[in-house]
Amino acid sequence: MDFSQVIIMTDLDGTLLTDDKQILPQDLAAIERFRAGGGMFTVATGRGCGMARGIVKKLGIDIPAVVFNGAAVYDFEEEKFVWQCEIGMHARDYISKLHEQFPDLGIEVLHEQTIYTPFINQTELDHLALEGIPPHPCTIDELPDSGWLKVLLAHEPERMDEIQRYIEASDMQQAQWVRSAPVYYECLPEGVDKSMGFKQLIKILGAENKFTVASGDYMNDLAMIQKADLGVAVASAQEAVRAAADLVVCDNNSGAMAQIIDYIEGL
Repeated sequence: MDFSQVIIMTDLDGTLLTDDKQILPQDLAAIERFRAGGGMFTVATGRGCGMARGIVKKLGIDIPAVVFNGAAVYDFEEEKFVWQCEIGMHARDYISKLHEQFPDLGIEVLHEQTIYTPFINQTELDHLALEGIPPHPCTIDELPDSGWLKVLLAHEPERMDEIQRYIEASDMQQAQWVRSAPVYYECLPEGVDKSMGFKQLIKILGAENKFTVASGDYMNDLAMIQKADLGVAVASAQEAVRAAADLVVCDNNSGAMAQIIDYIEGL
């Protein structure tokens, strides 16, 4: 297939990035070859702008990227949002209820360039330290009244399983809830996922006629994998994600993006 007819959007953590958060040389070389052939390449990540910026710059991405698990499209070259969708302020009540029920739960509110941390635990501290992002401690009452793009809940996997069951059985349903990792459960604007962010990006780029490719590993990637022309899962992906994919490649530590681009070239 002619690369100039293709747009690839990939998840970062667990898909393009190795377990130690690196990009393999063979994947970088394949991406450069794809882009040199006219292909459009970008990312769709649950990370906010600050946490995604270093990876985006290393990749040399020259088109906007989907951030906050689909709640925004951000142009890292222009350093500006080109589309975003906010969570309603009912989310403030949700996190108050969750804190009452689970006082040890880490909670962060992602607001454009700022990460507010009304409630913090070790899992949350580890998450912030991983990318060197400073938290902005505050109380619930001190949180801004608008601009919430995502709320991230952080705890150990077994405890997060319990929290997920609690939320699924609750009336906190004016939002899109998604498990993005064993230790994270996220609250997004109602109806928002990575596929919506991908759709908005394609509209912004005028790329409606492109052959779309989406790759990922976790449940927050499922919608965009299902809706892409070619949905790809890495071998290390969750079973439901692998089952939904049109193509399963090697795991994220073995050059998955290089395999994807080789496969596209052969179509």
